[in-house]
Amino acid sequence: MKLVAFDLDMTLFDHSNYTIPESALKAVELIKKGGNKVAIASGRNMHNKHGQPFLDIIKPDAVVEFNGSRAVVLDKVIYNHLFDRDLLNRLIDFVVENNYAVGMTSGDKDYYFNKEFIQKEDMLRWGQSDRNFQDPELLKQLDINTLCYIGPKEGAFNIEKSFPELKLPLFSGEWGADIIEKEVSKFNGVSEVAKYFGIDNKDIITFGDAMNDYEMIKNAGVGVAMGNAHEKLKEVADIVTDDIGNDGVFNACKKLGLI
Repeated sequence: MKLVAFDLDMTLFDHSNYTIPESALKAVELIKKGGNKVAIASGRNMHNKHGQPFLDIIKPDAVVEFNGSRAVVLDKVIYNHLFDRDLLNRLIDFVVENNYAVGMTSGDKDYYFNKEFIQKEDMLRWGQSDRNFQDPELLKQLDINTLCYIGPKEGAFNIEKSFPELKLPLFSGEWGADIIEKEVSKFNGVSEVAKYFGIDNKDIITFGDAMNDYEMIKNAGVGVAMGNAHEKLKEVADIVTDDIGNDGVFNACKKLGLI
């Protein structure tokens, strides 16, 4: 039995047309029929209003969310790493001082500093902004897994330089970055899921496109980088498949004998 873990955005979900290719959905279905386990491994919160619809379509056996800091199997949280409170407070002070657009979405509530910039970027990227903004200072009181930075990559580099405890892997398109503690990665969560199902790490197969997929592509038994992936990710992948729009997931699964 294998555990096949897929990143969501630009691995399964194509931002160019806002769909999951039919070939990718077919591959997922066939992988499960073959007796293997399927996980979604995303930087997103997969259990809010933006993430849940994907779970309803894909129906994975497990979910790794918040860049590997939380893993869920059948609504049971099997792993949960929370942001260090002192580090979080220092980061928030720095964000306010530099007017960075940083925050997170929890359920149907959005806690972001510089919400005007977030709204502007939403309109440019998605054509709408329907966020339910809350006082971002409340972040200091909440349990946080990871945060999100929206803006030019230079801001991400500045945060990373100022906080050596953090890493900020850029999104595809470099319009923002995840804010993650250095010891956290998607592979953490994926390996916890594998352990739960009694699957050895050598039997983990991972698919990704961005730098927050780096550890899980590098450390899995087989790491697959999409054709549209970041070049540094391709360098550590065992296989580089076709682009998301050219049946990259299906073609790699076929090559690996999963379908």
